[in-house]
Amino acid sequence: MSQREERKVGERGQVTLPKELREKLGIQGGDEVLVHEEDGKITIEKSVTREELAEGYRRRKAESDALTAELDGVSREANEYLGDRPEW
Repeated sequence: MSQREERKVGERGQVTLPKELREKLGIQGGDEVLVHEEDGKITIEKSVTREELAEGYRRRKAESDALTAELDGVSREANEYLGDRPEW
């Protein structure tokens, strides 16, 4: 969303988020958001769900496992070429 949109605050402090922003950020009715003050401004952020957090951890583990396997292979190759304790 490149333009600013002016919104009215209801008597109960409610503000409707623009549809374009909700769609862009994947915010749907019933979702939780984080609201906090930052440098005199009100900031609203989409909360991370437990499933999104778990998926991030699963992805990070898979990346770590792949890197470990690659390093094991490189280490094995180095040992075969140089021996267990190369003479420097």
